[in-house]
Amino acid sequence: MTALVLRQDGPGTETVPGPPRRLLGLVVALVVLVVLLVLSVMIGSTAIGPSVVWDALFHSSAGIDQFAIRDFRLPRTVVGLVVGVALGLSGALIQALTRNPLADPGVLGVHAGASFAVTVAVGLLGVRDAQGYMWFAFAGALVVTLLVLAFGSTRQGSSPVVMVLAGVCVGAVLGGAREALQLTDPDAFDAMRNWNAGSIAGRPLEVVWPILPFLAVALVLAFAVSGPLNALALGDELAVAQGVRLVHTRVLAVIALTLLAGGATAIAGPIGFVGLMVPHVARWIVGPHQRWIFAYSVLLAPSLLLVSDILGRIVMRPGEIPVGIVTAFVGAPVLVALVRRKKSSGL
Repeated sequence: MTALVLRQDGPGTETVPGPPRRLLGLVVALVVLVVLLVLSVMIGSTAIGPSVVWDALFHSSAGIDQFAIRDFRLPRTVVGLVVGVALGLSGALIQALTRNPLADPGVLGVHAGASFAVTVAVGLLGVRDAQGYMWFAFAGALVVTLLVLAFGSTRQGSSPVVMVLAGVCVGAVLGGAREALQLTDPDAFDAMRNWNAGSIAGRPLEVVWPILPFLAVALVLAFAVSGPLNALALGDELAVAQGVRLVHTRVLAVIALTLLAGGATAIAGPIGFVGLMVPHVARWIVGPHQRWIFAYSVLLAPSLLLVSDILGRIVMRPGEIPVGIVTAFVGAPVLVALVRRKKSSGL
């Protein structure tokens, strides 16, 4: 018999899947992700059969198709996996931290900080390649989030509401400064046009490896604070009564989401809707348990990103649509449908 638990969410009582059903859903999500990883390698401007993919990956066969798989499609798929995991988990973290189901990493100024730093690197320092401005993006995201954390601190500790307001203000200022800087030399910023649109195409694995240790640390931190974040959802007073250290928990959560969102933005540029929508879907499936929401977000977010990337390759063959644009088209209607469901929009 499938285990079910009851939770109260406003008026009325509703059922939430118990651990066996949640675990089964997690297995299904993993299988879907594996299938999408395979399809991402096979589908492009031209379709490549499974046997060619197998030869390219395991037999080092020579040929145009094998070269395309090893040098373009496989790195692109790995980038989609890494960036999707980082965006999904950072979105779940910030929604839990701020107790705001409509929050995403952009509200803390992560995207604005990264974009401004890349603009400075390209416009003033002459950096033109992804490996070069990746570190500027990462550093910009980190610096801006630390500023927001400082601005959001009160005498009672870090306030989620004040942090969100500080993030929006800092993001608006940096966004305006970035646009002004880009207008001074439009030709110089052609190099970052795809990055600004949010894209996982053309990113070599050399861009991913340096960021992985930071993402691994953030992953550990995120799951470490998932329990205290469950208590924070009940309010600060009840969380303190349960022994939660508010400032400690919030600082660790902010560090984790900054490393995740900053790393993802550094690699692929600002990609919206993934970190906003995926935690909604996870919460709709498993209820308000943060550890399960985080686990589902880690699997569902790269699936969404890979689906969007595959659609972007197919719709305009032989051209492509950047994945950041596709996620907006895919995510907007789904998010509207989800937030209209009270069960999925509440924390």
